[in-house]
This record gives sequence, C-alpha cells and structure tokens, in this order.
Amino acid sequence: MHEETDQMVSAQMQQSLDWMVTHGWKIGLIVLAGLAAWIVAGWLGTRLSSLFKRNQADDNSRKLGQTLGGALRWTLRAAVLIVATVLILNQLGVNVKPVIYKAVDWLITQGPGIVFTLILGFVALKVATLLAAKLTGYLHRDKFDVELQKRADTLSSVVRWVLKTGILIVILVMLLGKFGVEIGPIIAAAGIVGLAVGFGAQNLVQDVISGFFILLEDQVRMGDVVQLDGRGGLVERVTLRMIVLRDLAGNVHYVRNGKIDVVTNMTKEYSRYVFNIGVSYREDVDEVIGVIKRVDEELRADPEFKNDIIQPIEVMGLDEFADSALIIKARTTTKPIKQWRVGREFNRRLKLAFDKQGIEIPFPHLTLYPGKDKKGDSPSLKLQVEGGGQIPPNAGG
Repeated sequence: MHEETDQMVSAQMQQSLDWMVTHGWKIGLIVLAGLAAWIVAGWLGTRLSSLFKRNQADDNSRKLGQTLGGALRWTLRAAVLIVATVLILNQLGVNVKPVIYKAVDWLITQGPGIVFTLILGFVALKVATLLAAKLTGYLHRDKFDVELQKRADTLSSVVRWVLKTGILIVILVMLLGKFGVEIGPIIAAAGIVGLAVGFGAQNLVQDVISGFFILLEDQVRMGDVVQLDGRGGLVERVTLRMIVLRDLAGNVHYVRNGKIDVVTNMTKEYSRYVFNIGVSYREDVDEVIGVIKRVDEELRADPEFKNDIIQPIEVMGLDEFADSALIIKARTTTKPIKQWRVGREFNRRLKLAFDKQGIEIPFPHLTLYPGKDKKGDSPSLKLQVEGGGQIPPNAGG
C-alpha cells in the first residue's frame, strides 16, 4: 500500500517537473518580457510628454502633450497586459482562440466606430475649452476694466463646465450604443428618472434656476465681496448650484443659490466707504469739514492711493447731535474692493490732523445738569465718594 502511494506521489512530482521544464520557463520569460514592455511603454509616454513641454510655449499645448503621453502610455500597457495574459493562458492549456476570434471580429466591426466616437469626444472637449478661452479673451479685451474681467472669469468657468458635461453625456450614450446597449430605453428611463428627480430634488432644481438668473443678471462675479444668506466674503467660485465665499478669517462658506433671497454686492462697478466722524460740541463744524477735505486732498495726491480713489470725498454735513459728540457724515468713492484700504488710511491721517489742529475727538461722557429754579438758583449736588464722605456743594469753587 505504501509502495503504491509513493509511486503515485513520484509520478505527480515527475509530471510537475516535466510541466515546469516544458512550460514554466516560458511563463517566466513571458512575465519578464511583459514587465520590460510595461516599463518601456511608461518611458515612451513620459518621453512624449516631455517633448511637448519643451517645444511648446503655451499651457494648452503642454497640457495636450501631457494628455497624449498619458494616453499612449496606458494604451501600450493595456496591449502588453492583454498579450501577456493570452500567452500565459495558452501555456496553461486554456483554449483562447475562440475568445480571440470573437474579440478580433468585434474590434473589426465595432472598433472603428468606438475609436471615432472617442476621437470625436476628445475633439469636442478641446473645442469647448477653446470656445471658453475665446469667450474669456473677448471679454478680457479691455484689460483696464476690472469689472468686465471678473464677469469674464465667472462666465467662462460656467460655460466650460456646462459644455464639458453635455459633451461627456452625449459621448457616453454613443459608446453604450456601440457596445450593444439599447439607447432608446435608456433615454426613456432617463426621462422618467429625471421627472422623478425633479419632484424629489426640488432644492437642486431651485438652486440651478436661481443660479442661472444670478449669472444672467450679473449679480455676482468671482472676485466680488458680497453678503449672501447672512454670510459675507470674497467670491471664489460661482456655479449653477452654489456660490463659494471666503471670509476675512479664511473660512469658506458654500451658499446654495436657492437659499439666496438678497444679494448685497459691495464691489459692483465701484465701492464707497462711509465715515461717521465725531467731534466735541465745542468745535467749529466748518473748521472740521475743512480739515476733512484737506486730508482727502493729501490722500488723493499720494501715489500709493490716488489710483484707488475715483472722486473727492463727499461731506454731507452735520448729521447727528449725539450724546457725547457732533457726528459729521462723509463718504469716499473708490475702485471696487479698495474702500477698506482707503478708509483705514484716511482715518489714520484724519486722527493725526485733528491732533495737530487741537480738534477733540471726545470719548463718551455724561454731563450732570441739575437745572435752575425761577430765581435762577441751582440746587446743590451731593456726591457720595467711595471713602464714605461727602463732597461739599461748592467744592469746585
């Protein structure tokens, strides 16, 4: 019994050894050759990308070269992987000829159409990018119009996103048709699903519609400083669904377009900074207004600030008799988003000018007036101090 078992084990080992001698080394050679071909394919793709980067000056050409290099690299690696797999299966005794025949037949019949569809999609995506770039260039034709440039950046990003999304959807439907998938039922199902999603995702539909009108009416552009839904900040991105803000502390706020009822744009075409300047009741208002205008003239003559200020300061006059001060209201008009910079510098210079002229900027205080009787006499005031004593009525003289 033991002899028969030993003979069977010996026979199996001999068969395994024979198979290794006949096929094992071939499989090892195929794996090594496949690894070498895999490395060469990666090198060719990288080489093509580097050639485009070195010979092309513009970013679009370099990106195109990088895309082509990546496509070549992965196409060659896919071919290497398929060939190696077929050769290994053949060595393992698997009959892959029927599969190969079917694959070749499918490639002959459907391959050209798929390749043409992919090429068409690639060209369409490039054309969409070119159109968005042309739109940006057209709107950027006036390099000194900051408002037009902000609108161009906003519209070009949205147009690029819409075009690319539409092209990818069309290409996907065409490829499904090439793979034998019935397109008609998919389109019909998409319509039904879209209707169901429209009822179930009303917020999303509301966001998109609101975003469309926000862009159409040019309410918000990238680079504006706005307040939306109780949040304020610099607009970093505008889409059909939301607006992305970054506030002064660096916090990013994502505001859905459907939630926006009021848009407060603080940098549309021009900006203003409003001053509420408080001075003591004893000051001459006309003298104070003269100092304010003189400080504004000096600020507008400063090379660092004169290009940011659109027109001289507008002094509206004595606005309020406050508890502790006379409030003089004024405002200055600046280029968009420059109002805070100009306003802070104006406040600094005005403080120095007031100190130089001896004009008092009062701190909050309270004047006690006991009143007078018909004889013109005032009642005495008794003030209690912390020490527990009383201050005599005529202690001040």
